[in-house]
Amino acid sequence: MEAKVYNSKGEYAGRTVSLPKEVFGIEPNDHAIYLDVKLFLANQRQGTHKSKDRSEVAYSTRKLKRQKGTGGARAGSRKSGTIVGGGRIHGPRPRNYGFKLNAKLKNLARLSALTYKAKEDKVMVIEDLAFDKPNTASFANLLKNMQVEGTKTLFLVDKSDKNTMLSGRNIPNNKISSANSLNTYEIMNSNHLILTEASINIINDTYKK
Repeated sequence: MEAKVYNSKGEYAGRTVSLPKEVFGIEPNDHAIYLDVKLFLANQRQGTHKSKDRSEVAYSTRKLKRQKGTGGARAGSRKSGTIVGGGRIHGPRPRNYGFKLNAKLKNLARLSALTYKAKEDKVMVIEDLAFDKPNTASFANLLKNMQVEGTKTLFLVDKSDKNTMLSGRNIPNNKISSANSLNTYEIMNSNHLILTEASINIINDTYKK
């Protein structure tokens, strides 16, 4: 499988690069993708929701009315959840929404996501992505030259560069991530996947096993 190579200005370099079949050409597993995306979204939840139950509501504990002869149900406390202003019955409590997934399944999900992007011809390769200083205009011009302006783009780089991160972070729908920390959700949520040439080797060495 081949992908077009662009130079640092976003112009077609006149050549292609071969994408490893072990990474970009496997049999995709939809359920693995589903579970990995579900885990990612679950981990984004704060889980800090909380309501007061009857032991936490600040009301008097005196008996509201006599127990018999009223024609209604017994009522022993103003804190009861059946009374307006009382404690919440079975209300939300702080919790962690995360769950465990095996490393092999996570790797399968990421490779499946990469394969889908390759099959859709949404994988592009750039020779290098480096800026001498933060320059958002230059980054936007790069996207324009690659004809991906205004779409969801995910750049996978081989090394973290502060100037590059600062140049691209203010552009809507643009994301820059490290090749050694792939994220299934980010891959599937992007319209175009743009990799540096060096990052292909990193991904291949990490996931071809």
